[in-house]
Order: sequence, then C-alpha cells, then structure tokens
Amino acid sequence: MDITSLTIPELRHQLTSGAIKPREVVEKLASRVEAVDSKLKAYLHLDVDKAREAADTANAALPLGGVPIAIKDVINVKGDPCTCASKILQGYVAPYDATVITKLREAGAILFGRTNMDEFAMGSSTENSSWGSTKNPWDLDRIPGGSSGGSAAAVGGHEAFAALGTDTGGSIRQPAALCSCVGLKPTYGRVSRYGLVAFASSLDQIGTFTKTVEEAALLLEVIAGYDPKDNTSIDRPVPKYTHSLHQGVKGLRLGVPKEYFIEGIDSEVEKAVRAAIEEYKKQGAEIVEVSLPHTKYAVAVYYIIATAEASANLARFEGVRYGKRAEGAKDVLDMYGRTRAEGFGAEVKRRIILGTYVLSSGYYDAYYNRAQKVRHMIAEDFRKAFESCDALLTPTSPTAAFKIGERTADPLQMYLADIFTIAVNLAGICGVSIPCGFTSSKLPIGLQIIGPKWGEETMFRVAHAFEQATPWHKEKPPL
Repeated sequence: MDITSLTIPELRHQLTSGAIKPREVVEKLASRVEAVDSKLKAYLHLDVDKAREAADTANAALPLGGVPIAIKDVINVKGDPCTCASKILQGYVAPYDATVITKLREAGAILFGRTNMDEFAMGSSTENSSWGSTKNPWDLDRIPGGSSGGSAAAVGGHEAFAALGTDTGGSIRQPAALCSCVGLKPTYGRVSRYGLVAFASSLDQIGTFTKTVEEAALLLEVIAGYDPKDNTSIDRPVPKYTHSLHQGVKGLRLGVPKEYFIEGIDSEVEKAVRAAIEEYKKQGAEIVEVSLPHTKYAVAVYYIIATAEASANLARFEGVRYGKRAEGAKDVLDMYGRTRAEGFGAEVKRRIILGTYVLSSGYYDAYYNRAQKVRHMIAEDFRKAFESCDALLTPTSPTAAFKIGERTADPLQMYLADIFTIAVNLAGICGVSIPCGFTSSKLPIGLQIIGPKWGEETMFRVAHAFEQATPWHKEKPPL
C-alpha cells in the first residue's frame, strides 16, 4: 500500500483500525519528500523529528488524529520559522500559533513542514520566493502557480496529504488548478486570520489544498469558526459540510458568466470547462447564462486595493523588532532604508511603491477611493447573479501552467494569470477549484465553482457531484 497516495478518509480508516500507526505515516511521508522534493522544492523547512514526536502522542480518535498537514510559510506555528519566503524575515521564529494551527492541533493533526510561496504572497508563479522557485509536479519546467505554489505542489506531488494556503486574489485556486488538486477559498470571515502575516487585510483568506472535495469539506469543518482575536471573523455556526456532499445537483441552477469566456483563454481550457458544464446538464442541473458586467475592472481594482493595503501592512518590517537588520547604517532612517532595500525582493518593492502612490495625497480619491466604489459594484454583480442561480461555473485559470521564466519580464501578463479568481476576493465570497481535465501535453486544467457568501455547503455539493462522475482527481503526476 502506497500510504502517501491515500486520501484523508482512507488514511483515517487505516489509523483508526490500527492497520498503521501515525509514526509510520510520518516516516513514509518523509521518505517521499526525500525522494522528490529535490526536484519540486515545495518545502522551505521540515523538522521530521518534531513530526515524529507529534505522531507518537497522536490521538487517532480525533477528526484529524495522526494526519500530517503542511503549512504555507506565511502562517505562524510556534517554534517554527515564518519567513514568508523573504530575506527580511530570515531567522524569525514564530512565538505563537495562529488560530487555524490551534484548531488543527485540537483536531489531532500533525504539523508537517513549511511550504514555499511567492514572497509575502505576492505573485502567481512561486518564482518570487527568496529561496528559489517551486516546480510543477506535472512538468518540472513549469510553474506550480502562486502564491501558494509550494502547498499546491506538495499536495499535487503527494508530498502532503493536505496543506494550508492563503488566497488574496486566487493564490489557492490558481495553483490548485495548475497542480491538479482541490483548492478552497472560503468566504471572507469564515476562517480566522489571526496569526497570518497580512498582505492585503480586506482580501486575505486562509484555505486548503486537498486531493478531494470531501477532504476540503472536512478541513473547513475543523478550521472555520468565530475567533474574537480576529475582528474580521464573523460569528456564524459552522455547518457539517461533509453531510450534504452527496445530494447531487439535480434541480440546482448553475450560472455560467459570459465574461469568463473571453478572448485569450486557451482553447483546451475552454473545451474542458465546457465539457464540465455539459456533465452538470447530464446530472440534471439547469444551466443559465449570467452576466457580471464589472468583471473587466477586477484586475485594475485589485492591484490598487491590494497594493495599498500591502504598503500599509509591510511598513512594520523595518529591521527594528524582528527579522533582518542591515549593517553599517548611519542612523535610524538609513537603517530602515537599507534593511528594506536588502530584505524585500523586486515584486514586493514594486507593490509597496504602487500602494504608497495610490494612497498619497492628491491620488487617494482618484485611485483608492474610486477602486473601493468599483469593488462594491463587482460585489453587487455577484449578489444579483446569485438571485437567479445557486452557484457559478467558470475556468479557474485562462491557461495551463506556463514555463518557468516565461512571464517574469512582463508583470502585467503575470497579473492576468489571476483574472478569473480576483473578483471572488473583492466580493468576499467563496470559491473552489477542482480538476476537470488535462491539455494534450498532460497539463492539469481547473474548474472553478463560485458560491455566494456563506454558500460553501452548496458549493461543495456541486464540486463533489462533478468529481464523483469524472476520473480527473485520480490521475497521478509522473514523478
């Protein structure tokens, strides 16, 4: 039995029956990482001894008892480094657990490694990491997506049973699509952000990477819930998402936004998504065309709001309290400047400069204030669409994974990689990407299912129905 290929429910069955022990699971997973991670570079840090200790005391009776979970290197885990893949936080060790980590521990999970990412979650390819690019498990010459590319590659490459990531403009869903796994972005406020190093506070959301929809539903049951430590956390009951998975889609109305099938989308991606829509028709869903007219402004609005919030959030990294401090400074201001110049990478600097500009006197109303008004219009588009349908079906990414280095010289082309995911974050609603096929060169394609605020139950139900009727999630990469 190849333990690393098991889903979490399959692994849990083996653990609760006593057929395997948590220590054996950790050893098998560590062996898998040792065998393939020199190629993938999905992990930045892995303390196998700590994982072994956790395995030896794991309670298999708990919901995630004995299940190793990888963590994106932007979420604080007490005693582990948290560098956000940036030189400016080199040497920083987290003094506390994020709320999601506390919840994972309480559910019996074993924390397993820190995954690579674009620096401070700014990027769509995981090429912006200070510690080197992660590779796509389906083609080592291609990017895994970003910014949570390490988590996606770890799950897609069977180096992790599941992983946490963060999604600010598609940073879970896009890499999930490119690495053929399930990537969940919950409703804003559903999962606590306490202990997450902020990029754009009104957009960031912690979510999951898994092999199947059922696992995504299970993990959300564990990590969701109100947290008084996060003032954006919403006090709502957390449903048992796994209970409604098998209800099918017969009678549901599924919307197809015409703005998501645009010039520039890869023909193989469109063909696979259209085939998925036909599958839903076969299962008895009613397919309706809807319009989200302000979608065309989403990228521009996102890169004003996200950079403005990044400019404010990253001001705290100046060499005084934690992380890197530049040497040879003449005074405090010189130390600030040198530390930030040496510690931040090019993409982070670009976004800080953009954000500072749009917030500056004379430009605030012209850019930031206007962007917030258009953001409201984008959210209103979704609200109206959900009056006539239960969920939306779209491509996750306009293309399959592109080659490493192909877009690094053209930031605008890189930003357009998230064109189908950004609006979901601006509206604060939920979305999930699931595998829906492959290109002729065996590169994964993702289908995005979008739900209204707090609509995860129906969204999971729609995703699960397609997954169970198709073979795509069972395919394994050629590692």
